[in-house]
This record gives sequence, C-alpha cells and structure tokens, in this order.
Amino acid sequence: MAVPVQAQTSEAKSILKASLDFVASHKTIELTFDSDIEVVTPQMEKIQFTNSGEVLLNRPDKLRAHRAGGYADVTLYFDGQTASVFGNDINGYAQFSAPGTVDQLFDAMRKGYGVAMPGADLLVSRPYDVLVADVMEAKHIGRGVINGVECEHLAFRNLDTDWQLWVEVGQRPFPRKLVITSKTVNNAPQYTIRIKSWKTDFEPARDAFVFRPPAGAQKLDPNNLIMLDELPPEAPTGGSR
Repeated sequence: MAVPVQAQTSEAKSILKASLDFVASHKTIELTFDSDIEVVTPQMEKIQFTNSGEVLLNRPDKLRAHRAGGYADVTLYFDGQTASVFGNDINGYAQFSAPGTVDQLFDAMRKGYGVAMPGADLLVSRPYDVLVADVMEAKHIGRGVINGVECEHLAFRNLDTDWQLWVEVGQRPFPRKLVITSKTVNNAPQYTIRIKSWKTDFEPARDAFVFRPPAGAQKLDPNNLIMLDELPPEAPTGGSR
C-alpha cells in the first residue's frame, strides 16, 4: 500500500528536523569528510573532482576548516573577528575582517567573495530553518548504509535543486551523506559530501582557531578567494560550484 504524500512529507521533515536540531545542540563539533563535485564540459562530458578534509567548529564564532584535493590544499581560520585563508600548497594567505558569528561568516563568503561552500548549511545555528525554507516536496525514501552506518534516506525538491540526505539511525542522528543536484545546469551535475566521523562536546585547543603566517608566506588579495573552491581554476565551465 502506497504511503500518502502528506505522510511522506511529514515523516521526511520530522527526521530532518530531529537530525539538524541534534547537530545544532552541540557547541563544539569536529568532523571529517570526503566530497565530490561534478562539472559539465561544453562537449557535455561530466568530470568529477574529489576532495577530503576536516572541520572544527566552536559555536558561535570559531571555525577551522581544511580541504585538500588534487589542485589545492586550503585551510580557513576564523576567530570571531578575522577570517584567514591559507593556501598550504602555495604558501600564500588572504585575510579579511569579519566580526560576528560563523553564520555571518558563511553569508559573507557566499555573497561577498563568491564562495559557494555547499554543505555548510548543516553547521549553521538554525540549519533546519535554512534547509526547508525553499522545499517544495519531501520524501522518506527508506534506509541505506553509508560507511557501514545504517541511515534514513531522505529526498527533497527545490525549484532549482534536488537534494538528498542520509541520517544515521538511532540516538546519534548525524547527517552522513548529502547530495545536491543542480537541475538548471545541463546534465544535472551533483555535489556530494560524505561525513566520515563526528566528534562533539570537547574542549578545543586554545589556539586552534588562530592563524599565524608561516615564514615567507605571501599575503594575497582577499578578493581572490577562488582557491577556496573545490574546482581547479582551469576547470571546464558549465558545472555547479
């Protein structure tokens, strides 16, 4: 017997809210991840780029995020006042003033510097409100297994994107996988992030969010933060960032 659409929507949103409220309830979070981003060439060929990294968050205003791929090795430091982006592979860094919260930092980087930061909405202070704001359709697909962890599989539709989330079953309903599909781009490229580990409620090192430029590091223009992107500068156009 088919599950009524309204019941599916309610169940999917209920699971999503429980998961995101659980994440938001933790002051300190450390996680590790793998991510994949697809682009579509002018010849309609899909190319995928892969990265790995880790994030350390101390709410409301401390963040360190590291991402390494085949084209860049980048660390972002935020101490509540200044954001510093260090290119480990180029020994160069950019800084800009950003007094406020991590939520405000994400907003500034997206609107002011053109950095998409897909997946960052899982870590804002009110992630459920942000993610369901534009949802037109929600479904509880069933269950799946991510890295050996049984998860609830949810699917959502927005006007421009479809996205799926896998949520760990049990007392620790952490998000384990997020897939975002860009429907307005030819061949519908996807962004995928798989969160391999979660650690919460610990005291981070006092200097964990402090950036000290290494010897010989070159200071760069903060308007050139493309090195934060998950694609190489020469990546073919037409994909989703």
